[in-house]
Amino acid sequence: MTTILYENPIFLEHKVPDGHPERPDRLKALNLALEHENFQPLTRLQAPQANEDYVLLAHPEAHLRTVMSVIPEEGINSFEADTHASPASLQAALTGIGGAIAAVDAVFSGKADNAFVASRPPGHHAEKNKAMGFCFFNNVAIAARHAQQKHGAERVAIVDWDVHHGNGTQDIFWDDPSVLFCSTHQMPLYPGTGAKHETGAGNIVNAPLSANTGSDHFREAFKSRVLSSLTDFKPDFILISAGFDAHHRDPLAQINLVADDFDWVTARLMELADRTAGNRVVSLLEGGYDLEGLAESAAIHILRLMRG
Repeated sequence: MTTILYENPIFLEHKVPDGHPERPDRLKALNLALEHENFQPLTRLQAPQANEDYVLLAHPEAHLRTVMSVIPEEGINSFEADTHASPASLQAALTGIGGAIAAVDAVFSGKADNAFVASRPPGHHAEKNKAMGFCFFNNVAIAARHAQQKHGAERVAIVDWDVHHGNGTQDIFWDDPSVLFCSTHQMPLYPGTGAKHETGAGNIVNAPLSANTGSDHFREAFKSRVLSSLTDFKPDFILISAGFDAHHRDPLAQINLVADDFDWVTARLMELADRTAGNRVVSLLEGGYDLEGLAESAAIHILRLMRG
């Protein structure tokens, strides 16, 4: 397997208030984990900054202008209570999009079988018209639209295992049967969406998990709801919203997964990609706020991408 990891120092320049969970140390912790000899074969490339026009693949221009208006010249400004911007935040967000676009291009051109984008701010809470939940723009939705428009992908699957429901991704693809959105998440929990009855045009599959759920229940929910839906859908491209906040150490939720669960779920998706999608998988970092849990889980996820 050829795996590319996209990264950029600008992601560390997206500043948040002291004590905020979505902090630059998250990527520093992952970088330390990637110093292990297991990752010597990993191709690591600098994510390019995307043109602002790519935002419009998933958001109206008014949303882009709103985000731009909140970026401060100095200090920190806020969209809402938990979502903040500093002077370099727009550049960081556009570079996250650029990394996602580059990753899609790499797997469709054959330069890589799969790719991981280690970016921040995350994206899956960003709705068509709203920045929220630490997210400005919906990177995974933009990546899906790019795969469709540039590479002719007809059936794109987005799998979101972040512990918080990807309300933004669901909002963007609510009535679009060309994109299957599948999510496992704790419920009830922020942002309050993600019930089983939320099905869109039959293309939304939610598998909510109760607080204190462990590995067994997570894997069963994934097999019975997510994998079965993916098998029926037969995607020609798989995107992952890879949040690692369902780890038992994470402070923002109460799901008790271990790193091996992320290895297991990655392997299941790779098996499916091998059958229907030409091995094409792109994974984008979303949540994960305990540094040890994030680093261990993301590292094992990347290692599985590398080994197949």
